[in-house]
Amino acid sequence: MIKSVLIFNQLGKPRLIKFYEQLDTSQQQDLLRSIHAQVAKRPDTQCNFLECARSINGTDTRIIYRHYATLYFVFVTDLSESELGILDLIQVFVEALDQVFEKVCELDLIFHFDEVSYILAEVVMAGMVIETTALRVPDTEIIKKSGLDTYLFLRSIRTKFIVFSVLSLASAASIVPVNVRGTMGQRGLNSLSMGNVDAKSDWLWAHVTLFALAVAWTMRALIGELRVYMGLRMWWLTHPQTTRRPGAAVVLVSDVPANMSDKQLENLFEVFPGGVGQVFVNRTSRRLKKLVERRDKLAKRLERELTGFAVKCTRAGQLLARPQTRAAKSMFKPCDVFEQCADALAECNKQIARSAQNRAGELERQSTALVRFRRQIAAHMAAQTTLDSRPFRLGRVTTDVDPEDVIWANLEISCWSRRIRGYASFVATLALTVTWTAISAVLSTLVQVESLAQLDRFAWLRGHSLLLGLFSGAVPSLVMALLMAVMPRLLRALLYLEGTPRRSEIRLRLLHRYFWFQVWNVYLVTIFSTSVFQIAVQSLGRPAQIFELVQTQVPQSATSILTYVLLLSFVGAAKEILQGVPLALRYLKPLLLAKSPRELQRAERPGEFKWESAIPTHSVIFLMGFSYAVLQPVVSWFAAVYFGLFYVIYRYQFVYVYDDRAWSVHGVSFPRAVQQMVAGVYVSELFMLAMMVAKLQRSASAILRVVAVALVLVLTVVVHLYINDEYMRSDHLSVRRAADVDANPQMATEFPSLLDSDDSASGLASDELRARNRVFATYRSLVPDIVLRWVLRAVTLTPEARDGDWMDSEEELAGGHDGDVDLARQFSSPEVRARPESTLWVPLADPMFGPLARELERRGRGTIRVAAQGAEVTTRGKVRVDADMEI
Repeated sequence: MIKSVLIFNQLGKPRLIKFYEQLDTSQQQDLLRSIHAQVAKRPDTQCNFLECARSINGTDTRIIYRHYATLYFVFVTDLSESELGILDLIQVFVEALDQVFEKVCELDLIFHFDEVSYILAEVVMAGMVIETTALRVPDTEIIKKSGLDTYLFLRSIRTKFIVFSVLSLASAASIVPVNVRGTMGQRGLNSLSMGNVDAKSDWLWAHVTLFALAVAWTMRALIGELRVYMGLRMWWLTHPQTTRRPGAAVVLVSDVPANMSDKQLENLFEVFPGGVGQVFVNRTSRRLKKLVERRDKLAKRLERELTGFAVKCTRAGQLLARPQTRAAKSMFKPCDVFEQCADALAECNKQIARSAQNRAGELERQSTALVRFRRQIAAHMAAQTTLDSRPFRLGRVTTDVDPEDVIWANLEISCWSRRIRGYASFVATLALTVTWTAISAVLSTLVQVESLAQLDRFAWLRGHSLLLGLFSGAVPSLVMALLMAVMPRLLRALLYLEGTPRRSEIRLRLLHRYFWFQVWNVYLVTIFSTSVFQIAVQSLGRPAQIFELVQTQVPQSATSILTYVLLLSFVGAAKEILQGVPLALRYLKPLLLAKSPRELQRAERPGEFKWESAIPTHSVIFLMGFSYAVLQPVVSWFAAVYFGLFYVIYRYQFVYVYDDRAWSVHGVSFPRAVQQMVAGVYVSELFMLAMMVAKLQRSASAILRVVAVALVLVLTVVVHLYINDEYMRSDHLSVRRAADVDANPQMATEFPSLLDSDDSASGLASDELRARNRVFATYRSLVPDIVLRWVLRAVTLTPEARDGDWMDSEEELAGGHDGDVDLARQFSSPEVRARPESTLWVPLADPMFGPLARELERRGRGTIRVAAQGAEVTTRGKVRVDADMEI
C-alpha cells in the first residue's frame, strides 16, 4: 500500500503532499524533513529506493523516489509494494504531468496545484494504484502519442489474435475429436492432424466446412478493417496535426527535363484547384557539399578534443597544458590543436559565406523539383495525374514530403541510372534469395535428421539422442532466426543503392520485399524440403505410395512451424519486454562511440521500432498459422498465443516506451499488411486443395470435397478483386473528404463516424452517438452489425469526452497547411541550407575554461560559437548531457 506521495524541491520546499493514512500536521512535517534529509544527500548513481528512517503509525515503510531536475517525486510505501512497479508508476505520473503542462517544471506545480492533485487522484486512490493497464488506454490516446501507423499496426495484431482464437476454439470443438478418432495410426501430436483421418471417411467434410467458414469470416474481417482504415486515413490526412506540417501540400517531382524552366513547371501545375504557391527546382554544388562536409568534420573533431581536454582538467582539478600536434606546413613545428582546428573551421565558414553570395553561378540544377500548392487536395490530385505522356519525363510525383525523410544524395541520380540500379538490385535480391534458400533447405533437412539416420551413409548418427535432439529442435530455428535478422539490413541497403528518394519509401518497399523473402525461405522452402525429403526417402522403390505419403507427411511437417512459432512467441516476446539489446547499446555506445556531448546525446536516444521487419514477420506467422489451421489445429493454438502475447506487449510498449511518431506514412502500411494476410489465405487454400486431391477416392463425396475447396478459392479471388477495386485504388485524400472539411473545419478534429445512416439518425444524443461510434470502430470488423446493434440496445454506454479535446486550440481547429512555407529555406539540400557558422557544444561551463571559450570565438571571427548549456563534467570525469537540449 502507498502511505504517502511527496513532491519537494532540492531545498525541501513541498510542492505536493498527499497522505493516505491519518497523521497530524507535526508528524507530516517531521516525516517530510526526515525523507528530504535521506534523499537529498544521495547521488543520482545510487539506488532509487531505501528504508525510511521513520515509521508511519508503527508500520515499517520504504522510500521510492525519482529525481527530475530540481524536483524529487517520492512515494512512501509499506514493504509489500514492488519497488520497480512504483518506479514505473512515478514515471507514468510524470509523463502525464508533462503532457498536461508541456515540459512540466516546478512553477507548474505551484500555480496549478489543483490540476496536479487531480492527476494524482486518477493514478492513486486510497493508497492503492488504480488500473493502469495499457489495454484500457483509449484509441485516441494511442493515436495522439504514437500516430496512426502505430494504432493500425496494433489493430492488425489484434485482428490476427481474434482470428486464431476463434479458429482454435472452433477446431477444438469440431475437427480435433475427428482427428483423434482417426484410423491412420498416428501418434503424439500427429494424431491431432488431418493426416490421421482416413481418405475414405466422410468426416473430412467437417474439415472442409470449418475451412470454408474460416476463410469467409477472415475475408469479412479484413474488409471491415479496411473500411475502418479508410475512414481513419481520411480523418488523419485532414487533421490539423497533419495539415499544419510544412510538407502537407508539397509534392516532390522527379525526372524534370533540363530544358523545363521554373515558370513552365508552375504553369503546368496551375490547372489544379487553388493553384501553385511556389515552385522550387533542387540545386546543389559538389564543391559546396565537400566544403560543408569538411566543416562538419572539423567541428566534430574540435568538439571531441575540447571534451577530452575538459575531462582531463576536471580530473586533475586544474587547467592543464593544451594538446599539441604537428603543423601541416612544417612537420617539425608543433602547434596548438585548438588553434589549428579553429582557424581551419573559420576558413571553411568564410568560404561557405562567400559561396552563399554567389549561389546563382555555382549551384547546378537537379532533375527534381518541389511544388507547393495552396490547397492540400491539389497536391494529392497532382500525385495521381499523368503529367507527361513521354517516357522518363515527370514520371514520379510523391506527396507529404518531409525534409528529414528525403535522401538528398539520391535526388542527384538520373532516371536512367535509377532504373539500371533497380535492375541490379533485383538481381542481387534474387542471388540473396538463392543463397538463403540453400541454407534454409539444409536447416530444414536437419529437422528430419532421424529420417536421415536411416540411410547407411549416416548410420553414425544412430544412438546419439542428444545430437539428434539438438539438430531436430532448437539449432535450426536459432540459426534461421539469426539469418532473418541480417536480411532486412541487406535488403535496405539494396533499396538505398537503387536511388529511392525517401526513407519512408524504403521502409514501405521493404515491407513487401522482406515478406515474400520470408515466405519463400522460412515457409515454402522449409515445408517443401521437409515434406519432399520425407516422401523421397520413404517412397524409394515404391512410387505408388506417394499420394498416401502426401496425406500424412504434409501435416507432420508442421513440426518446424511449431518450433519457429514457439521460438518467436516466447523468445521474441521476452526480447521485446526486456529490451536487452537496446539497453546494452544504451550503455556501450556512449562508452565506445561518444566522445562529445552531441555524440553522447545521440547515443543515448532510444532506438526506433523496426517496422519494416516486424510487420512482415507477423504476417508470415499469420500465413503459417492459417495455412495449417485445419491441417494441424495445434498450430492455430500456438499462433493465438503468439499474437495475444505480442498484442499486450506492443500496446504497453507503444503507450509507455516507444516514441515512434517520426515513422509516419499516414497508415499506408496497413493495406500492405492486409494484402499479406490475403496471401496467407491463398496459401492455405492451395494446401487444402492439395490435401483433398491427395485424399481423392473414387466416390462422389471425395470429388465434391475437391470441388468445394476449389469453389472457396474462386470466391476468395472474387473477394480479393473487390478489395483491390474498392480499398486499394488510391492512398490519397478524397475530393469528398476535402470538400466536407472545407465546409465544416470541425470535422477535421472529430473521430470519423463509422455508423451507417440509420444509426446516425436514430435520435440519440451526440455523446451517446460518439460512444456507439467507438464501439463500431473497435468491433465492427469482427462482429456482425446486427449483433452489435442488439448489444447496444441492451446496454447503456457511458458518454465520452469530445474527440477533438486533445487538440482543441483555436489555431489548430482552424485547419489548413501553413501557406507561408518557404521551399528554398526548408526543402533545399543540406549543403545549400548550411549556415556559415558553427556551434560547438562542449562541457566548458567551469569558469577556468572561460578564457579558452572566448579565445575560440575570437579566432572564429564571428563564425564560431561555444555553447556549454546542458553539458557538464562530473567530479568523476564523466560527461553528462541534457537529453532534451537542442543546440
